[in-house]
Amino acid sequence: MRTDTDIRIPFRHRQAAHCESGVASNLLSHYGLALSEPLAFGIGGGLFFGYFPFIRLNNLPLTTFRAGNGRIIDRVAGRLNVKIKWEKFRDRQNAMAALDRKLEQQTPVGCRTGAYWLTYFPRRYRFHFNMHNLVAYGRSNGDYLISDPVFPEPVTCPEKDLRKARFARGPLPPKGKMYYVTSIPAKIDLRGSIVKGIRAVCNAMTRAPVRFIGVKGIRYLADKVERWPQKLGEEKAALNLGQVIRMQEEIGTGGAGFRFLYAAFLQESASILDEKRLLDLSQRMTTIGDRWRDFALIGSRICKSRASQMETYPSMAAILRDCAAQEEHVYKELRAVVS
Repeated sequence: MRTDTDIRIPFRHRQAAHCESGVASNLLSHYGLALSEPLAFGIGGGLFFGYFPFIRLNNLPLTTFRAGNGRIIDRVAGRLNVKIKWEKFRDRQNAMAALDRKLEQQTPVGCRTGAYWLTYFPRRYRFHFNMHNLVAYGRSNGDYLISDPVFPEPVTCPEKDLRKARFARGPLPPKGKMYYVTSIPAKIDLRGSIVKGIRAVCNAMTRAPVRFIGVKGIRYLADKVERWPQKLGEEKAALNLGQVIRMQEEIGTGGAGFRFLYAAFLQESASILDEKRLLDLSQRMTTIGDRWRDFALIGSRICKSRASQMETYPSMAAILRDCAAQEEHVYKELRAVVS
């Protein structure tokens, strides 16, 4: 049974580039396992690509640039031998009561939510996206104290809004999911965890057995982009292109942002592993991120009918093929470094 007593866990909030890797970093750091966001992202094998025309988000094909929701946290925990407890609920009242119990036990709790219902988001940034992660670390005056990594400072959220967000409907509903740390090992194998994370990303991006995933998926999307105007017409082509760019640049850090984050992981790992080759690969991954940004910039101009004669769907497909080729070389060299 909930009481009205205020609770404030001494949780250190740090802004991050991405919600899930930020939550993972902040939760583990709370328990004394100081882990930067890039390390959490890299060890968790967060870098990914998939283009799934048979999965619809807002009635348009799904493009993803990161591992599935929850996998970064699970992989970081597994590779560092940290124990994480996950819970999900059918009943909203039970879900909120369970959250309150953990807070009363001075346990910060990660929650998966639908971003649209989080009213501390400015109205223009609220959209139906059910894979947003945050940490609840207390209550005050009926509101929950929230560490949302995409914000520079902690925020508060009314109970009714957090309840709605935890049970948002639509694609990939959160179903009240929450998670929290139950144990931290006395020692961790950071070097081994980094190597495992790198190998996982290399395998996912170059050895996928289907054409929708990894480097194959980038080339598959390039083929689709090139044919959209003829196959779909200009209006629908622009809608599809806009969806890809939104997934890349606005939702969950995005394609270019994830490449920059992974480059930071490789740079930090170079020192930990004493492997200078990772510094060169980090710089090359940054260059790839810039190339993805070129794709988004041209695409936004096409969607707004402001593109030059040289900025066309075929030119965008060429950028994607260039990204695929560059990434393929990086992953092959990364695999050689950690073999």
